[in-house]
Amino acid sequence: MTDQMLRAPAEVEYAEELAWLESVDDGPKPFTWRLSPKMVRAFVLGSEPGDGLDREISQKWFGDRTFVERAIVTLASDRGLLLIGDPGTGKSWLAELLSAAVCGDSTLVVQGTAGTTEDHIKYSWNVSMVIAKGQSREALIPSPIMTAMERGAVGRFEELTRSTSDVQDALISILSEKYVSIPELNEDNTVFARPGFAIIATANSRDKGVNDLSSALKRRFNFVKIPVVSNRRSEAEIVRFRTTELLRRHDISLEVPPSLLDVLLQSFTDLRAASASAASDDERLESALSTAEQIGVLEDAILHSHFFGDSTLRAGTLAGSLVGSLARRTPEDLAILNKFWHGVVEPRGTDEGGSGPWQEFLEGGKQAIEALS
Repeated sequence: MTDQMLRAPAEVEYAEELAWLESVDDGPKPFTWRLSPKMVRAFVLGSEPGDGLDREISQKWFGDRTFVERAIVTLASDRGLLLIGDPGTGKSWLAELLSAAVCGDSTLVVQGTAGTTEDHIKYSWNVSMVIAKGQSREALIPSPIMTAMERGAVGRFEELTRSTSDVQDALISILSEKYVSIPELNEDNTVFARPGFAIIATANSRDKGVNDLSSALKRRFNFVKIPVVSNRRSEAEIVRFRTTELLRRHDISLEVPPSLLDVLLQSFTDLRAASASAASDDERLESALSTAEQIGVLEDAILHSHFFGDSTLRAGTLAGSLVGSLARRTPEDLAILNKFWHGVVEPRGTDEGGSGPWQEFLEGGKQAIEALS
């Protein structure tokens, strides 16, 4: 089944693992949860010796254990869960994994944008059916959130702060009252949330000031702030995990040399340091330099090597991918990257004595910058 999907949701990708966990799970389960909180944690963070499991469960989200535990506890309460953090910190992935483990469905999602309306979180109507037979429950089109209420499942709201204040206000009543009224109907005009219903929302901390959450809405959420991954080892594990998924999905046999992964990790570390010390926004790359963008750079280089190269990942290809991905403003970002290449990458290439991954990375980056200038 997974080979018929561009990207299978977590409950499909890890269906066998979830089924096995459910079969051995004898822990207490809130409401109609598929797994107990301890097993949800094991599914997300991977198994540990203390879990007493007869098989190893892979780690799928890389972050602090306490953040995951607090998120799980929140889902067992009557409050909403808000995962907030910088771009690329894995908020949406964590929300998907939690939804898959708790209710077996991570696809009940509303995407917050400036165009999101109240209908997107409540309901709309099948116009043709309304014209033919009038307004009825059969003609009603429930939103993903309403569907989650009816099933006692987890509904997700991505980029909450991107939606307007009236949409956010409509969410307050759902979180507070746990029902949605349908005034157009005379009978069967209220949808009550079944036990197990919960909402996981995500918010980009860099969107502060776009559509700030009201105090009333904030009170109905437990906030779990997902920090930027600063540990080099953890970031390397995340990049490897996502890259392995890409290779499997595309059925690509290509090795990522540890030396090139080190070059990529060090380059992002140096670029972040330069951004932090910059005096103004004009001296910073527009990119957030997140782990997700780092993964994107590596994926781009892998696909380029596979389709246009000899299926060998080279430092020059990686450099071209990095420049192409991060140079979003012309000429500002190109000037910043050019300065970085001559001030940071070039000395590393020189230290290698004219050979090695940094030297090839240096030349590949110079060519990419020149091509885009």
